[in-house]
Amino acid sequence: MSYRSLLRVAGAGFFPLGFSARLPYAASALSTLILLQASTGSYAFAGLASAAQSIAIAIGGPLVGALADRYGHRSVGVAAALANFAAWAALLVASHGTREGMFAAATLVGLTQPQVGPLVRVHWSHLVRSHDEHHLLPVALSYEASADELSFVAGPALVGLLAALSPLAPAVVIMFLIVGSTLPFALLYAHRTTHRPSSGEHGKPHLPRRPLAVMFLAMVAMGAAFGAVQTAVTVYAGTIDKPGASGLLYAEFGIGSALAGLACAWLPQRFSLRARYVSFTAALFVGMLILFIGAQLVSLPVAVALAGFTVAPYMISIYALTERLAPAARAAIAMTILCAGGPLGTAAGQAVSGGFAETHGVEGALLTALVVAAGALLLALWAFLVDRGRNIWIIDRVPDKDQVFREPLEQSQNAR
Repeated sequence: MSYRSLLRVAGAGFFPLGFSARLPYAASALSTLILLQASTGSYAFAGLASAAQSIAIAIGGPLVGALADRYGHRSVGVAAALANFAAWAALLVASHGTREGMFAAATLVGLTQPQVGPLVRVHWSHLVRSHDEHHLLPVALSYEASADELSFVAGPALVGLLAALSPLAPAVVIMFLIVGSTLPFALLYAHRTTHRPSSGEHGKPHLPRRPLAVMFLAMVAMGAAFGAVQTAVTVYAGTIDKPGASGLLYAEFGIGSALAGLACAWLPQRFSLRARYVSFTAALFVGMLILFIGAQLVSLPVAVALAGFTVAPYMISIYALTERLAPAARAAIAMTILCAGGPLGTAAGQAVSGGFAETHGVEGALLTALVVAAGALLLALWAFLVDRGRNIWIIDRVPDKDQVFREPLEQSQNAR
């Protein structure tokens, strides 16, 4: 019933276009790596350029979010799509030139990356409020988490198929996707107006720094776990002399996460956001523990399948808390700051786990994921204990936010 209601509110065209619009981002890192390695013959340079691109995405994302809050999501979304198309064209041209030009173009691709995931979550927030369907926001966020996970399954798989034809093919198809999906999606579905303060508001509201910093660190931890798992499955595929198996194993991880994300739509509303955050962080830790132990006692493929189910619920709780704590006038920048933690964490996780994998193999990489998950759990417990009785997390005083998460919070406060 919940997903049928979501379809009615958003319209049927929203879902296929929204999914294909995020594929360029999901495919960009691997496409860049393949293109530049083929051009230079150096995995080291290609990896360095891809890392620079990820860092550029983390830097450019909040900038895009701030511009979207100020000038409107549609106009900024269209501009970002056109700029990213031009950046990919520059990368294709630079791939026939110097390494300096390739590095600069790869970085530009990251800086101009359209922020489809963060901005579409802001769109959902406005959409369900405008239709007086507040209860559908958790359902929408569950769908978005699953769509993200599936895009990171489909995107690399598409790149793998295209790269068999030519190293240039993935980048060319990404450009077609930007023009055929990302740009139309921004035109049709991006939130069209900037926020206008109500009579009770004075100036631009401030972002709640401490809660947003905690959410950012929580996303960094998730990215680091992703990076460590990617390293682990790559090392495992090498040990069994089947390099192609790494993509299939990571796809298995993503599919489990997507299924769990879809199931989150049916969680009861009385299960408050703070409780979800702590509970699902604990579940993530258990998932990484199962992955670490299961890979040694059973098999890595089985452990990956089980651990994947703990990822999306954790991410959904982070997105939902961020949506709730951000004033409407700053929602886009809050979401893009949150998402910037993902690529930064992934780069750090890959670097650290790669070092451990050199000496301890698969177990070393998985130990990195386990330690990161333990850190995320300590962060969640600390935030919960600091927040208890002080209400610094869920900003109920913001007048223009909906009530969808307020009632569960008030119920938990009354119970105390």
